[in-house]
Amino acid sequence: MKKIAIAAALSAALSACTSLTYQERNTLRSLHAEGITIDKPLGGWEAPASPVGAGLLNILPGFGNFYLASGNGGDSNHYLYGFLNLLTWPLSVVWGIPEAAVDAGRINERELIYYYTFNPAGQEELRAKGFEITASGRLEAVPVTGKNK
Repeated sequence: MKKIAIAAALSAALSACTSLTYQERNTLRSLHAEGITIDKPLGGWEAPASPVGAGLLNILPGFGNFYLASGNGGDSNHYLYGFLNLLTWPLSVVWGIPEAAVDAGRINERELIYYYTFNPAGQEELRAKGFEITASGRLEAVPVTGKNK
């Protein structure tokens, strides 16, 4: 019984609350294959969340989660996670710091995908490189025309 409790605690501490859908993971793989990452985006995209900042803020009870819940790429579920971390502080520091850092990275990945999928500026930047994101989330080459030369 003790081993099960330790395993459950470890898995909770090392897991994140924010995840990507199957299609988002495929789109992210396609972008990575062309060298487009959260560290090296095309054009004017900026990461909305700082993994280091979110982790450090979670030293205080739930503040990192409240940071992730607000802002451009905010995930409102983090208000609940922040409240739960507040209730379980100081123990929540054990899982809260890595969870906030991982979730900030996921939020950045999701926002990168949305930028190139739905934002006209992001779509234009991809077209200028000769690509577009299809309805299935794949990155495909587009024929060079007068618009994207």
